[in-house]
Amino acid sequence: MKNLLLFSAAALPLLFLSCKQAGDNTPKEVKKYSIDQFYANLQIGGGHFSWDETKLLVHSNESGIYNLYEINVADGSRAQLTNSSTESYFAIGYVPGSNKKLYSADKGGNEIDHIYLLDEKGASTDLTPAPEEKAEFTGWNHDKSAFFYASNKRDPKYFDLYRMDTAGWKASMLYQNDKGYNVGGISKDENLVSLVEGITTSESRLYLFDRAAGKTTELSDPNAPGNYTPASFSKDSKTFYYIADAGKEFAYLVAYDLSTGERKTVFEAKWDVMYQYLSENERYKVIAINEDGKNTLQVVDNSTGKEVTFPEIPDGDVLAVSISPSEKLMRLTVGTSKAPSNLYLYNFESKELKPLTNTLNPEINPEDLVSAQVVRYPSFDGLEIPAIYYKPMTASANNKVPALVWVHGGPGGQSRVGYFALIQYLTNQGYAVLAVNNRGSSGYGKTFYKMDDRNHGDKDLMDCIYGKKYLQSLDYVDSSKLGIIGGSYGGYMTMAAMAFQPDEFKVGVDIFGVTNWLRTLKSVPPYWESFRKALYAEMGDPTTADSLRLYNISPLFHAEKIKSPVMVLQGANDPRVLQVESDEIVEAMRKNNVPVEYMIFPDEGHGFVKKENEIKGYGAIVTLLDQYLKGDQKVEN
Repeated sequence: MKNLLLFSAAALPLLFLSCKQAGDNTPKEVKKYSIDQFYANLQIGGGHFSWDETKLLVHSNESGIYNLYEINVADGSRAQLTNSSTESYFAIGYVPGSNKKLYSADKGGNEIDHIYLLDEKGASTDLTPAPEEKAEFTGWNHDKSAFFYASNKRDPKYFDLYRMDTAGWKASMLYQNDKGYNVGGISKDENLVSLVEGITTSESRLYLFDRAAGKTTELSDPNAPGNYTPASFSKDSKTFYYIADAGKEFAYLVAYDLSTGERKTVFEAKWDVMYQYLSENERYKVIAINEDGKNTLQVVDNSTGKEVTFPEIPDGDVLAVSISPSEKLMRLTVGTSKAPSNLYLYNFESKELKPLTNTLNPEINPEDLVSAQVVRYPSFDGLEIPAIYYKPMTASANNKVPALVWVHGGPGGQSRVGYFALIQYLTNQGYAVLAVNNRGSSGYGKTFYKMDDRNHGDKDLMDCIYGKKYLQSLDYVDSSKLGIIGGSYGGYMTMAAMAFQPDEFKVGVDIFGVTNWLRTLKSVPPYWESFRKALYAEMGDPTTADSLRLYNISPLFHAEKIKSPVMVLQGANDPRVLQVESDEIVEAMRKNNVPVEYMIFPDEGHGFVKKENEIKGYGAIVTLLDQYLKGDQKVEN
């Protein structure tokens, strides 16, 4: 995968509405809501069953920052378990057979995640306390007496695989990673470890390490290069499932017989298979497909081979599920374009489906919000570019609106149909938003995915320019009032547009975007070491002759060309795009008397998670747009 610099409305893939055109021109008056009202909504994640299946462990930003909560599955009541006011806590799950919980947290967005234990009395213990240790939970063992996790405490550059017993919370290493592989998972008998070697961002190799024999076997075919991703091991440790796109345009699911070496494609579609897993006793198989910018899930009953059907949810799409250990209950994460995701509970026996949460601020009428649409438009060379479009309800030929091109993170990310409070706030305030999936985006086949390799800031940028032209073709869009906005890699694309196509957009909003590729590629976090080669293969190696091209596509070194107003938002603890990136581009623009608004958040990293910061930063975006785009203020250069 190459989605390393991510910020996207795609992070919440919700309701899908296929549409070749950008909606009808029937205007509708709607109530306008404040940024505070939009961020009074709840974001709820997780949804892990307790051992007795009476509760779900979730994380929610109800307190203004993510804390842990329990939801009673009988009545949907919610109880707050932690009261952090500084760091966000994210649920991992219950310790089997107890009311203890595991959660992860970093410090101020620095991405150095630790695994914590929350006991029955509410006391927390850091189970991975080494100061610079980054730890990632990977699952429970067969009898639930221990869990597995990957950690870089031995070497900051590489992740080893550990086992931690719940009796004494002591860790032991199962696999020492000296070759820079990415650890996928481990078989139920704790003998086979799946490993991935990144070759390029569109090619990887898959291995199995036999702990007993001390032998590594390659499962990927050297003669059929592609992306190979481990999925799961069967409970009896006889079958290994993996996802690959070798020899085909889209990723498919393969079953590998561990005793005979026989491979069988067990599922494929006209879109990428995203992931697969088996329920506790393997009665159910869950497969997720990335279908034109949304999740499509299949839950198959292995005893019958038939897909499980559950009651239709009005204006909703099932994004993810979790099946309880008894396989009697299933948690569904359901979303629409008009509200943050909600949790539902499904009973396999009674067929009952009931909602557990209501995340939309009751002050907001969902009928005042916009349904996302999938649209497509031709780029400069005729290539069809998919995009997600949000049309203000007030827009008409007699009431033309300003518009924004939104660029996702990555490189290789994807804008997806779904709810994002900032986009809904923008459309509610009268801005049309086109979230482009420029060439190089994931989800549309590996040929499309590789089209931006060593071509960044060029053809992919032109896809954004032609997104602007598409907006200008709509009779209800004011063709003279177009801006561009994006975060992370999308922030780079914003600043590339400002520097390399300075006459195209009247305003740009850069949210922690790359402006100096030479620095960014040299300063990647140490825990990216296993992927450095693949990243350099796509972007270029800053220590070689590639440095000239990287210099030429870096907006910082061409800042004198920027002439339109820009807003820059930056987290001080961002380990991916360092604050100095934003500091320097802001200084360069101000030196040239370009109007610049700059906001730094000292307690955020690569992505903002605190409501007060989202309200302050995203609210300021609309203030800037109202001044320079909607207000049509003249700019003195």
